[in-house]
Amino acid sequence: MYCTVSITDAPQSVIADPLTTAVTSGSVDTLLELMKARGGLREQSILGRLPVHLAAIHGQEECLRILLTACELEDLDVVELLLNYGAGVNRGCSRGWTALHEAVCRNNVEICAMLLRAGANLNQRNIYGITPFFLAAQTGSGEALTLLLNHGADMNFQVSDGATALFEASKNGHGSVVKLLLAHKADANKPTKTKLLPLHAAAQHGHFEIVNMLIPVTSEDRIRQSGISPLHLAAQHDEDEILEVLIQAGYDVNSPLSLDHSQKYPDCRTTALYFSVTNGNLDAAEMLLEAGADPNQDTFQPLLVAVRQGNIQMVRLLAEQGADVNTRMPNCHLTFPAVVMLCLRFPPMLKLLLDHGCDALACFQCQCGSNSHPPAKGLCKDDLGLQREEPCLQFCEVISAPRVCSWAGNTINLLLDYVGQVKLCARLTQHLDGHQDWAGVKDRTKNPPSLKQLCRLQIRQEAGLQRLGLLHTLPLPRRLIRYLSYDE
Repeated sequence: MYCTVSITDAPQSVIADPLTTAVTSGSVDTLLELMKARGGLREQSILGRLPVHLAAIHGQEECLRILLTACELEDLDVVELLLNYGAGVNRGCSRGWTALHEAVCRNNVEICAMLLRAGANLNQRNIYGITPFFLAAQTGSGEALTLLLNHGADMNFQVSDGATALFEASKNGHGSVVKLLLAHKADANKPTKTKLLPLHAAAQHGHFEIVNMLIPVTSEDRIRQSGISPLHLAAQHDEDEILEVLIQAGYDVNSPLSLDHSQKYPDCRTTALYFSVTNGNLDAAEMLLEAGADPNQDTFQPLLVAVRQGNIQMVRLLAEQGADVNTRMPNCHLTFPAVVMLCLRFPPMLKLLLDHGCDALACFQCQCGSNSHPPAKGLCKDDLGLQREEPCLQFCEVISAPRVCSWAGNTINLLLDYVGQVKLCARLTQHLDGHQDWAGVKDRTKNPPSLKQLCRLQIRQEAGLQRLGLLHTLPLPRRLIRYLSYDE
């Protein structure tokens, strides 16, 4: 087969090379196979033309696209050849990606410089609004970034989602690029459309050095306006080192999420502590609490989360740091502490909470008393108690439910250790009567408590909930301290 290799001179018939034939005929499949087999595009025709030149002459756009893709191998000679033959330096693909985007992505400064000399637009955007400069920051291409800066690139330019080059470099952990941008006075307080700052991005992704660079140049007012603290993001993603440095920098550990951010979560959480407790991150929770985090700030308190998860270490930490052990569950109305309902099948957890002042007496204050009880109401079906309202539930109704009734004897027996004289209601009595093994539990309520039990209860009451953890400091014998603390 013969092909034409000149568009001005009289054609000269030669035996066509297979690659030349594929290019001039537009055979994409053949071209791809030849490229794989021959591994290069540098062989010249008889007249010294490269395949890329032939494709341009013969108008085979698809073949030209493939050949240009092969030029991504960073071949300076091929790029120079294309530019010399008038290749459109600012022409983009269907996504708006230009040759300068490609060169920047590969941090090839020589090709970038060549393209800029040929008139490449350093602020040209692709369909996502991304400029070569933004791409350099995104990919950590520091040398290319410096070149573009020296050519006047706008370093505070924002792409379609509002992100700047500094935001993107911070998110992706390119510390040297962040340092370079800050040295050129890049704005660290330009928010994205979701109001996030570069510090948010660095904190979320655990980039410790970048967080340290950004803290001094980030406005606390802008952080407040964002509706979310970097502490929230560090806690959410278990970035403990970041959490520590932010606390040391003075960020408010009780700063709440804005309503917009809070409503993204079914539990309407607001604090960094809530994220750490939800994640079961004991170290982070302890760090926040020691820095002054309020364990009672959230609507659905972190203690309830820890109890529901069965995380006894977290429960102990929260209780020791002042969490309200008698907290209520929103929209799930109970006449007794919610924590009791959540740990009916976990006696060690219940004992821990009772030791810290959980109100056991409320479990025995039934409105019906010894009278006939109406049919039991259903339990709250929503674990968080935030989605629906239920009629007010009493302890006797909850403990009689099929899924927990087998634990009733042990639970009531434990609760009796933390109350004085009580009278069991008709429902509890009936429930205990149905199990022979629980006869002793019922008998405990027939006689008044011992004097030492009444004294223990009175001393604990005088101490108050917030000081129960300080009982060990009383000038009393060790044995008595242990008795008062239920540590027998």
